Amino acid sequence: MKYLHTMVRVTDLDKSLDFYCNKLGLKELRRKDVPQGRFTLVFLAAPGDEDAQVELTHNWDPGEYDEGRNFGHLAYAVDDIYATCQQLMEGGVTINRPPRDGYMAFVRSPDNISIELLQKGDALPAAEPWASMPNEGHW
Repeated sequence: MKYLHTMVRVTDLDKSLDFYCNKLGLKELRRKDVPQGRFTLVFLAAPGDEDAQVELTHNWDPGEYDEGRNFGHLAYAVDDIYATCQQLMEGGVTINRPPRDGYMAFVRSPDNISIELLQKGDALPAAEPWASMPNEGHW
């Protein structure tokens, strides 16, 4: 058995690609339009980790997706949790659970998919503004 991908439905493909690629740093690996099914699949992965993929599924016909907390979250290891969170904040992304412990943070995609960011290796020393930053919303 081999892990292939995690699929998430997205309502606005351009907005989602901006978040996952331009802000989070994933790269588009391939895309498939399926006119007969009226949907597009876009496969993404972190650079150098193409075996762990996220499949964005965009149905062409409008529809709303409820926030499925039973989904859980996507998780990515990052080189510097503070720098990553700072970059995301500067890109307009809310840090729902700041990395107060120097190790873990949560953000949400435009479609409310929770994304956990974990510091590679040991936790970084506690630092401001993160150490005293409150949670915002939920993850």
